[in-house]
Amino acid sequence: MARQIAERSDVVPLLTEIFRTYGYEGASLARISAGTGLGKGSLYHFFPGGKEEMAAAVLAHIDLWFQQHVYTPLRTTPDARLGIAHMFRATKRYFLSGQKVCLIGVFALGNERDRFAVAVKSYFVDWAAALRDALLRDGHDAAAAAALSEDIVGGIQGALVLARAMNRPKLFAGTLARLEARLLE
Repeated sequence: MARQIAERSDVVPLLTEIFRTYGYEGASLARISAGTGLGKGSLYHFFPGGKEEMAAAVLAHIDLWFQQHVYTPLRTTPDARLGIAHMFRATKRYFLSGQKVCLIGVFALGNERDRFAVAVKSYFVDWAAALRDALLRDGHDAAAAAALSEDIVGGIQGALVLARAMNRPKLFAGTLARLEARLLE
């Protein structure tokens, strides 16, 4: 049965998984077509800029999710500790408890980093800044909040890589629990 895709936004989650699986370089138009169920004509209808526009749409989609589910709650939840706890739950859910790699991290490490430098950098900067803001509201001084936020975001990303490399998704959940405990001591 043919997949029903009526709008560009219907394609983006499919593209996300294709890029997550194959990376930017490995996501050929043939793989994208097979993964989306769309011919090249339909893909170019939705994304006239080709694969680069597809990747940019995926990065924007990820950014929107993190803005809504991680950064905004960190900045706006009245009790900073509840916002931080929410960040860990949302992060665990998004990465399927360590079963999904971070596509932004994949792009940060690959040849496509420079092509998508603004989106890649803003993902990490925004996350660290939102967490820093929560830590400041929780009573940490500015220097400690900045250092802790970078340590935590780096720890989350590192745990994703380690869990994937060792094929131990539970390692990610365990690391998140330890990082959360460290922040909420």
